[in-house]
Amino acid sequence: MGERRVHDDDDGPDREGPPWRWWTGPGRGDGTDEGPTGTGAGARWPWRSTLLVTAVALIGTNFAAQAQPDREPLGVAGRLLLVGCGLLLAARWRHPVAVVFGTALGALVYLAAGFPYGPVFLTLAVACFSAVVAGHRRAAWTAVGLWWAGHLLVSHAATRWLPPTGDAAAPWGSEVIIGAWLVAILAVSELGRVRREQWHRERAERRAAAHRRADEERLRIARELHDVLAHSISVINVQAGVGLALLDSDPEQARTALTTIKGASKEALGEVRQVLDALRTPGTAPLAPAPGIDRLPELAEQAARAGLAVEVTTEGTPRPLPPGTDLAAFRIVQEALTNVVRHSGSRRARVLVRYGDDRHLLLRVDDDGPATAAEAGGSGNGLAGMRERAAALGGTIEAGARPDGGFRVGADLPFVTRQPPVEPPREGP
Repeated sequence: MGERRVHDDDDGPDREGPPWRWWTGPGRGDGTDEGPTGTGAGARWPWRSTLLVTAVALIGTNFAAQAQPDREPLGVAGRLLLVGCGLLLAARWRHPVAVVFGTALGALVYLAAGFPYGPVFLTLAVACFSAVVAGHRRAAWTAVGLWWAGHLLVSHAATRWLPPTGDAAAPWGSEVIIGAWLVAILAVSELGRVRREQWHRERAERRAAAHRRADEERLRIARELHDVLAHSISVINVQAGVGLALLDSDPEQARTALTTIKGASKEALGEVRQVLDALRTPGTAPLAPAPGIDRLPELAEQAARAGLAVEVTTEGTPRPLPPGTDLAAFRIVQEALTNVVRHSGSRRARVLVRYGDDRHLLLRVDDDGPATAAEAGGSGNGLAGMRERAAALGGTIEAGARPDGGFRVGADLPFVTRQPPVEPPREGP
């Protein structure tokens, strides 16, 4: 898919962001190189909306002037003031403070010149909204307050010196309407600011959640690859040593070791390929089912080929486990047996699987050989991976030397038994 171009004058609502961004600018957190308040060199020039507001001000004032014959004719000067106030809005994303004061001054000069009332106030409203939403609340409130103070001066105290000639002071009742209009502008602006901050906060939370999910997925894949490769390579290493030692004295036994190496490497390649396929095709289900607790006899057989006799005992009533718990239980036992092969002097191990009545799966792997520092300390990647798997399910891992000698790995994994779907009752004929 090609990259979508955004032209400098493209300020339409199809751009990414909240719907009011057509009027207020890109804002924070949208990838532009702008300042923290939505202004700066990275902000664009909103020509489309600027031209629209300017056209509305010009056309609307022309119609309004027909109903105000007592005001000064609009003329060239009045139209230039309207166009100037409108075109100032093109810089409202880059310089919102200057624009809101500029439009307030332009609108005040327009009224002081005696031109007809009309949509010139729309430019001040848009500038105020953009400034407040961009974070310049004090500047926007100050500009609006100064405009109102100037309007009171122009409409009451200075009417005798300002055009049109003989114009009386404006009724005070109209000031209430204008004040309500200004309050409404500020209220809408504040509402837009709050909504925009909420939108940026939600977007930041979504990005943080996506990063967390990506990190968790990387950790999960790393654990899967470690468990697969550590177990298989340990079996291959042991059998390679046996094959080398017996190559001359017992070729038949060496052949058996090589056969074991071939089978272990084939299985490891298959599981690694499955993980890599999941990476290449995100969003699709794996082609092969993930290993579970029902494959412990197969795991014991693989360990036996590496010279480790494994006794598997099950207590309680076996139940179907959730996929995550099933896979974690298999990998924990697999890693524990791998540690016995690599770090223990024992050639026997015992695996206990206990289904508790309180919806807990208890695992225990014991061996009677002396543990090396790596195994007893629990500082290797294997034990760390087991703890991460258990913690992800709300369970715990305990690993350490037994008082009577040997080493034990114990896991407590909570689970919820999957219930078969309940078929709806059939309706009678």
